[in-house]
Amino acid sequence: MPRRHVAIVMPAYNEADGLEEFLTEIVAHVAPVTEKLSIVVVNDRSTDETADVLDRLGRTMPELVGITSVRNQGHGPTALAAYRAGLELEPDVLVHVDGDGQFLGKDFPRVIRAHEELRADVLHGVRRGRTDPWYRKAITAMVGAIVGAVVGSRVPDVNTPLRVYRPAALRFLLALVPADSKVPHVHFSLAEKRSGMRVAYARVRSMPRRGDSEHGTMWGKQSGVPVLPPKRLRAFIMAAAREVWSVSLRPGAPARRVGTFSS
Repeated sequence: MPRRHVAIVMPAYNEADGLEEFLTEIVAHVAPVTEKLSIVVVNDRSTDETADVLDRLGRTMPELVGITSVRNQGHGPTALAAYRAGLELEPDVLVHVDGDGQFLGKDFPRVIRAHEELRADVLHGVRRGRTDPWYRKAITAMVGAIVGAVVGSRVPDVNTPLRVYRPAALRFLLALVPADSKVPHVHFSLAEKRSGMRVAYARVRSMPRRGDSEHGTMWGKQSGVPVLPPKRLRAFIMAAAREVWSVSLRPGAPARRVGTFSS
């Protein structure tokens, strides 16, 4: 099992009612298999008690660093801020996961170990059993098909939020993506393939988010079974598509000129 400094970074927005359970579960499974564990949670100016939960947990959970954004930025910029804060701790390996708790703590040692044994620059946790609405799974599949066509090979679960990085690889990717990126993981998936990084995959169980979906979701409330994507999500998809084109796909795009990654 790995015996090193592992940093887990996590963007969170309105996750007060599920965050403590998720963090406690992660610590219980990861701390015993590492020499040092750090957890960085960046609170994206939540409107619930997320900041209070982080403040309270920080008094009894020495592994935890809670950061509250100056203003609400959205998931992408908050994830990038979490990555940068994690790198400042100089870990040997860095794990990203969203704060909604859609993964099991017991899977974390397995993906960290797989990343090490496979000598990967990055390992993606490929979700199985997703309970997200059909349109979110369809969006993932569509984006994955586009990325696969561009780079010439399939990328399973292209936008998965569970990723394990070597710090050098992560720094390389962060330099390619603007700090206000809406979909940094899509850019990362493209750049990982284009730069020749060693990318590995591990299947992990996906579960419903742990908190109250009405308060935690960034896409607004929907009554009953969702049939169509919420209006805010449709607007986000259009903006994200424009961003991916301008940053990673169009001729001369900044992240399209990526060089070969060398560790």
